[in-house]
Amino acid sequence: MPSALPRLPDRQAAALIGAYRRSVAARRNRTLVLAAVFVVLILLSGHLAEVRPGTLVSNIANFGNYLAKTVPSLSVQSFGSDVKAWYWNFPSWLKLLGETLLISYLGTLFGGLVGFSLCFLASANLVSNRWLRLGTKRLLEFCRTVPSVVFALLFVIAFGLGPMAGVLALTIHTAGALGKLFAEVVENIDMKPVEGLSSTGAGWVQTVRFAVLPQVLANFTSYSLLRFEINVREAGVMGFVGAGGIGQEFLVAIRNFYYTDVSAILLMIVATVITIDLLTEQLRHRLTDARGVA
Repeated sequence: MPSALPRLPDRQAAALIGAYRRSVAARRNRTLVLAAVFVVLILLSGHLAEVRPGTLVSNIANFGNYLAKTVPSLSVQSFGSDVKAWYWNFPSWLKLLGETLLISYLGTLFGGLVGFSLCFLASANLVSNRWLRLGTKRLLEFCRTVPSVVFALLFVIAFGLGPMAGVLALTIHTAGALGKLFAEVVENIDMKPVEGLSSTGAGWVQTVRFAVLPQVLANFTSYSLLRFEINVREAGVMGFVGAGGIGQEFLVAIRNFYYTDVSAILLMIVATVITIDLLTEQLRHRLTDARGVA
């Protein structure tokens, strides 16, 4: 037989209900205060950054008009000749796009090698010398803090226009970014193989080679592929400051109001980036799956 629930005296029940309502009201007030602070910070940030919604609304039509002008006139009857006229400079653009990919590839390769060399010196579980570790970490921070386009501008001034400035800029920024990621991977390894080798009298280099590298190579490769994706996008912008690649031609088309050239080059860049993203994503998934199986 179900028993009746005990009922609190009215005085105690009223006290509990009052406490509950006060708690809910206090939580609601805190939420409102936080929301008000959040809104004030957004408005203050927008004011300091001179973000003017009125300007955006009044000029948004110009953006639409510009995009409309970049769309070429294509007809079904003469589709082939229209596309040919749209991509009238395709061989030259393709060559510059290839140059962009080479800049990305070399920047990723050289930067990855530098990051690989420095990451072990920045790992707390491998280097006991605090000053060496901190110095290496600060160097990596400097390399990745300065935007790669700023490095490219400096190298253009120093070495002149051309892809070399782009490669050097991407190398430095990639070394800083990958060096940090690699060091974090190394700091999270299983230390038992390291301790085992060290107990046999193995040197630091031998320990890294045989106890650390087998644990981190898959992650290193995955991060390098991800960085290559990023560098392809960044290399496309390098041309804006004269560091070679398709970006330089893209900037010329924008400045001279060659509307259909802008859309043609932009589509080539987007298609290339998407293709590389898909390919590297497949490779990274295979590496992840292989690591999971192992």
